[in-house]
Amino acid sequence: MSPAVDLALRTVAARERRESGAWAGGGRCNSRALASYPAVMSTHPESIRPTLPRRALLVGVLAGAVALAFGADQLPAADAPPQASAPAAKPLRILILGGTGFLGPKTVEVALARGHSVSVFNRGRTEKRIPFGFEGVEHLYGNRFPDVPADDARGPDGKLLTPDASPKGLEQLQGKSWDVVIDNSGYYLRQVKSSAELLAKSCRHYIYISSVSAYADNKKVGADEEHALAQLADPNVETMGAQFEHYGGLKVVCEQAAQAAFPGKCAVVRPGYIVGPGDPTDRFTWWPVRIAKGGEIPVPGKPEDPMQWIDVRDLAEFLVKLAEDGTAGVFNAVGPGYGATTGEVVAAAVKLAKAPCDVKWVSADFQAAQAAAGAPVGWPIWSNPAGDDIGFHTWSNARAVKAGLEFRTLEETLRGTLDWWPTEVERRRRVGAQLTEEAKQKGQPAPNLPDPELLRQGPNAAQEAAVLKALAEASAKK
Repeated sequence: MSPAVDLALRTVAARERRESGAWAGGGRCNSRALASYPAVMSTHPESIRPTLPRRALLVGVLAGAVALAFGADQLPAADAPPQASAPAAKPLRILILGGTGFLGPKTVEVALARGHSVSVFNRGRTEKRIPFGFEGVEHLYGNRFPDVPADDARGPDGKLLTPDASPKGLEQLQGKSWDVVIDNSGYYLRQVKSSAELLAKSCRHYIYISSVSAYADNKKVGADEEHALAQLADPNVETMGAQFEHYGGLKVVCEQAAQAAFPGKCAVVRPGYIVGPGDPTDRFTWWPVRIAKGGEIPVPGKPEDPMQWIDVRDLAEFLVKLAEDGTAGVFNAVGPGYGATTGEVVAAAVKLAKAPCDVKWVSADFQAAQAAAGAPVGWPIWSNPAGDDIGFHTWSNARAVKAGLEFRTLEETLRGTLDWWPTEVERRRRVGAQLTEEAKQKGQPAPNLPDPELLRQGPNAAQEAAVLKALAEASAKK
């Protein structure tokens, strides 16, 4: 790994550890076209190099977890009814391992609207700050690690504070049965292997949420589910690694554990960037929110650079569709249903903006020159489609589309995100005040929280000004 990449990863991880955030929004495009020319995405404002797609995905996962653990205090207003709201032909009993983060509540919402009964299994941690908001859902508590209690708080020495607390591990799943298990919280082999082997005795179908980071590389444009997978030297490792290098391989061994426990009855879903209203990472959110402010707006790359994403609501509906159909197999859950580009995203966001916009394209070469001069800048949900990352976010979704994956329009995803954003700003402000008061009552210093109105991804105002100045100077020299 080059020093530049190493610095970028450390910068991303450090910034995300400092921040908190949280999660919410309908219509769809029933496109059946193969996404043959989708996209590559970026990482962060301070990143030296704008590729790093696999790590960028993981940073978003970790940022979402931090956001939900420390920032979210209440469930946002309900979305418009899901498009798949008609009752299913046969109601199912669905168990969701997780269920209270970003994707989980959307899945619960769709499943309930379709007439299914839902149970959720988790540690109960998120619910302390987010009232669950759904009636008639069974709550089960425990830990994905079979020997660890639901209350897995640890002291400064890393040891469990209450190692004998109850419930522990998977105890509350024992002796129960469901038709389908949806696992969106399994990151390590021991977690998935334990739950899948236990539930194989009493459940008919297992759906595991993996990631396109499970692939070994991004070198092939339009690669499908048969592309080579990442490998681990030690499949039992229980750390992501200093540079997140274990993430993709861990997803692979988790997939394999689920498939082994449910032979011929397991669906593996590999999403790319999950976006839309409620996204706790601010990655996709940067595009509509920043562009809506108008003015001179530096944006990365070229208009024809490919871009790919999946709206969280479309993903949730696809998971319930797989459950209802009893579908097995491996699926790239990426969209939209055509070869979208960065230019289309920018144009759609500009159309929704109420202020005049002057878009300035910042080429990959220009970004590299700025980085070499000590002024690096990066954008979320974009990456230079070249070199080893040329195929990232050009993953084929043909198999998933055939299995029932459908897509909202780009405008609906952008508009839903824009409509949700003011409520998120207010939530962050309220939570900041709450955390400050809690610290005061404990006699602790007030937490150093970011401005709730500032996006936590994308160039900040000073970086934008520097890029625009450099662009103007380069243009004047021509």
